[in-house]
Amino acid sequence: MSQTTHGTTAEHEFPKEHYLNAAHGWKSWLLTTDHKRICILYLISVSVFFAIGGMYAGMIRLELVTPEGDLFQPDTYNRVFTMHAVMMIFFFLIPSIPATLGNFFIPLMIGAKDVAFPKLNLASWYMYLMGSSLALFALFKGGVDTGWTFYTPFSTTYSNSYVSTVAVGIFINGFSSIFTGVNFMATIHRMRAPGMTWFRLPLFIWAHYATSLIMVLGTPVLAITILLVGMERLFKFGFFDPALGGDPVLFQHLFWFYSHPAVYIMILPSMGVMSEIIATFTRKPIFGYHFVAFSSMGIAIIGFLVWGHHLFLSSQSVYASLVFSFLTMLVAVPSAVKVFNWGATLYRGSIAYTTPMFYALGFLGLFTIGGLTGVMLGTLGLDIHMHDTYFVVAHFHYIMVGGALFGYLGGLHFYWPKMFGRSARGFFPHLSALLIFVGFNLTFFPQFILGYLGMPRRYHVYPEEFQVLNVMSTAGATVLAIGYALPVFYMIWSLKRGEIAGPNPWGASGLEWQTQSPPILHNFESMPVVTEDPYTYHPPAQEGAGQPAAAHSAS
Repeated sequence: MSQTTHGTTAEHEFPKEHYLNAAHGWKSWLLTTDHKRICILYLISVSVFFAIGGMYAGMIRLELVTPEGDLFQPDTYNRVFTMHAVMMIFFFLIPSIPATLGNFFIPLMIGAKDVAFPKLNLASWYMYLMGSSLALFALFKGGVDTGWTFYTPFSTTYSNSYVSTVAVGIFINGFSSIFTGVNFMATIHRMRAPGMTWFRLPLFIWAHYATSLIMVLGTPVLAITILLVGMERLFKFGFFDPALGGDPVLFQHLFWFYSHPAVYIMILPSMGVMSEIIATFTRKPIFGYHFVAFSSMGIAIIGFLVWGHHLFLSSQSVYASLVFSFLTMLVAVPSAVKVFNWGATLYRGSIAYTTPMFYALGFLGLFTIGGLTGVMLGTLGLDIHMHDTYFVVAHFHYIMVGGALFGYLGGLHFYWPKMFGRSARGFFPHLSALLIFVGFNLTFFPQFILGYLGMPRRYHVYPEEFQVLNVMSTAGATVLAIGYALPVFYMIWSLKRGEIAGPNPWGASGLEWQTQSPPILHNFESMPVVTEDPYTYHPPAQEGAGQPAAAHSAS
C-alpha cells in the first residue's frame, strides 16, 4: 500500500474494523473503557464548553464597543466575564489536549493497547461531566460574579451569586485531572513497548508526563482551597475573612500555588504537539532532543516556585517579591530553550506548509510575544504600573489562545486523519488558520496598548479616548469567531466526505502512524518493537522521498 506524503495523493480503502465500529449502541460508548472512545467523549464535551466560553467572550467585546457601558449592568458584566473565564479555563483549556489528544495517542505512541487503568479513565470523564454540569447549573441560575480567581473575602462573604455551586463543580472536576495524571504517569512508566527507552519517547510523551506531574501534585491544593472557601461561605469558619479572624492573602497564596502551574497544564501539551508537527513537516529530528525533553520537566518543577509574582501588590514583602521575580525569569529559560530549538529545527528544513504547520508557525510567534510580556510582568517596576490592566489580559491570551489553543487546533488538524481515517484538507482549513491568526492579533494586540495606557481590566465603562482600540479589539474578535466556526463545518463534513487518509498521510515517524487509520480496538495487530530513535527520517535513497524510518518491527 502506498502512502500519502506532503500533499501527494494515494488510493486507500477505508478499514472495515476499527474502534468506532467495534461495538454498537449508545451504551457501548457510555460504558466504554477504550481510551480512543473516551477521547471522543472528551472531544465533544470540551467543544461544548469552548462554544459557551466563546459566546461569553463575544458578549464582553460587544459591551466594550462603546465607553458608556450600555449593554449590561455592572453586576451582570461581572457575571459575564467570570463565567467566560470559568468555562474556558477549568472546563476547556485544562482538559483540552491531555483529555483528548493525550488520551488517544499516549498508548499509541508507546506501543500499548490501552492506558494503565481503563476504568479510571472512564471515571475521569464522568467526574468531568459531573463538575461541568454543576457549573452549567450555576450559569443557568445566574452565574458567578467573583472573577475566575474567587478572591476572598468577596467570594466567601459578600457575593450573592452561585459561588458554592461552581466551587463544588471545580472541586469534582479536580478529581478528573488527578485521575488522568495518575493514569498517564502509570502508562508511560509501565506500558512502553520493547525498545521504547526514555530517550526514544516522542516529545509529546515528555510534555504529557510533565503535565501529569503538575496535575497530580498541584490539583489537590486547589481542591482543598476551594473546599475551604465553601466551608467559610456555608459555615462561617474563619480561614480567609478578616472579620472572622482569617487572612485573605492566605487564599491568594494557596490559589496561585496551583493556578500558576495550571498555566503549564494548559501550555505543555501544546508544546508537545508542536514538536511532533515541526519534526514531521521539516523532515528533521528536533534539534537538541534531550534539552527539549528536560525543559518540559524544568517547566513543571520551577513552575511550582513562581506563584508569588501574582502577589507583588498584595502585602508581600519586597524581599520575597525580588525572589519571585528572579524565579519568574528562571522559569522562562526552559520555554526559551524550546522556542530556540524549534527554530533551529526549522532552519534549512524541508518545510511543508500544511494547515498543522501554519498553526505551528503561528504558535511560535504568538507564544514568544506572550512569554516576553510575561517577563515584563515579572519585573517589579513594570508590574506595579500594569497590574490588573488590560496588559495582563493580552499577555494571558497570547499564552492561552496563541499558545494552548493554537497547539490544540494544530494537533486536531494533524491527528484528525489518524483518529477518523479521513483528511480535512484544502482551502477552508488554510483560510480558518489565517483568520484565527489575523483575528487573534487584531483582538489582543490593542489590549497591550490599552493596558500600558492604564485601562483596568474587569471594567465595562472606560474613558472615551480608549474607544478606538476597543473597537479594533471587537472587530478582531468577530474575525476570530468566524475562524473558529469554520472547522466545525469542514471537520464534520470530512467525517463522511473527506479523502481516505491511509495509515500515514503525513509520512511521519512514530508508532502511532504504523497502525491503520482509524486504529483497531487494541491499537496494534501485534506487539511493536522499537528499533530507532524518534524523528528518524532516512534519505530518499534508502526509503523513498519523504518516507519515515521504520519505527518498529512486529514480533
